[in-house]
Amino acid sequence: MQKFKLLLLFVLVTSISCAQKSPRKEAKGTISETTVTADYGSPSVKGRAIWGGLVPYGKVWRAGANENTTVSFDKDVTIGGKTLKAGKYGFFIIPNKDGEWITVFSSVNNAWGSNKYSATNDVVRVKVAPTFVNDVQEAMQFSVGKASLDFAWEKARLSIPISTK
Repeated sequence: MQKFKLLLLFVLVTSISCAQKSPRKEAKGTISETTVTADYGSPSVKGRAIWGGLVPYGKVWRAGANENTTVSFDKDVTIGGKTLKAGKYGFFIIPNKDGEWITVFSSVNNAWGSNKYSATNDVVRVKVAPTFVNDVQEAMQFSVGKASLDFAWEKARLSIPISTK
């Protein structure tokens, strides 16, 4: 009976882990000698209208699925001319139909989604011009470039410049 319970528990845990629709992913890299890590739930497009549809324009979005997206730095960095101390931050995007989008690094890094988001917790806000391409990035993706944190989903691309001291 004990073996059966263990087997049942194993099957349940495996099923839940494998069935996750927006799996957790991690993008990690270095900019100069600073380690940058983005931890996020990666939703897929699945033929949906993303910008202005699933993700409304002009509203704070958690930049991923499920738990908040977080971005960590092991040393102080500069983003948009503002210093961001080493640490782990909640990361949000405010997409706009026209013009620049707003990226937000929040002191709250353990929330679920953006339901309890408050601008009072913003540490750094940076405007970034989105680029739209013809190729669809099906699964949302972050990556660390030579001097940027890069985001790609559907046809939108963002590159957030990061400099180190």
